[in-house]
Amino acid sequence: MKKAVIGLCFALLLGISGCSRQQSDWEKTRAANTADSYEQFIRKYPSGEFTAQAQARVKELYEERDWQKARDADTQEAYQAFLKQYPEGKWTEEARIRVENFTLAQAPSNATPAGAETANTPGNPPSANPPATGTAPASPSASASKSPAAPMPVPSASPPTAAKPAAAAGSFGIQLGAFKSSADAANRRWANVAKAYPKLLQGMSPTVAPKHIATGTLYRLQVVGLTEKHARAICNSLKAQSQACVLIHPNQ
Repeated sequence: MKKAVIGLCFALLLGISGCSRQQSDWEKTRAANTADSYEQFIRKYPSGEFTAQAQARVKELYEERDWQKARDADTQEAYQAFLKQYPEGKWTEEARIRVENFTLAQAPSNATPAGAETANTPGNPPSANPPATGTAPASPSASASKSPAAPMPVPSASPPTAAKPAAAAGSFGIQLGAFKSSADAANRRWANVAKAYPKLLQGMSPTVAPKHIATGTLYRLQVVGLTEKHARAICNSLKAQSQACVLIHPNQ
């Protein structure tokens, strides 16, 4: 009987000692806070009290590492690769935003500016005095005899209207994100950005513009009605803080 009691006490002491050692190792692992330290803990305690927490933290650390790599590369392909690896991760929504921003930013390169289809293109040099077809050039004397007649208007001498600017003031905008979940996600994004940068976005009213794509609908968070200078300044400031922003061109 005494031996049984002694054995039980000894087992309890070993259990307490084991728990104490595991607790100590867990505290050390958390202090190190590296993927290697958590993986070592998991190997040592595969069914321990803190194993599930260690596994979750390893996953978070690897995602953070890969997200940093995608941000450093800052290409559409890098963000798409990240989304493929982490379709439901912490940075998934931000990666989707940046992929959509790249898509939107590339759109103007496929469009021809209004009025630029034929004017001043390499194959169509400007011709202020186009040659008359089917008519021989008039001799100087013939021209002199007709001098009293009113001269024909020359195309290049049309009323001095200023060249159209690339875009009227207030026709640019910015996009701060694109969300697949719902318009509410876009609104939440605006609340966070407006709170973080109150002076930069002061007095602005956002819009949520849905866009249908092959896999569903993207809800794009935009602010429109800005001048090009203002829109570029906002995007440059936000990008300097690692915030997603893309310039929206007129008619885009």
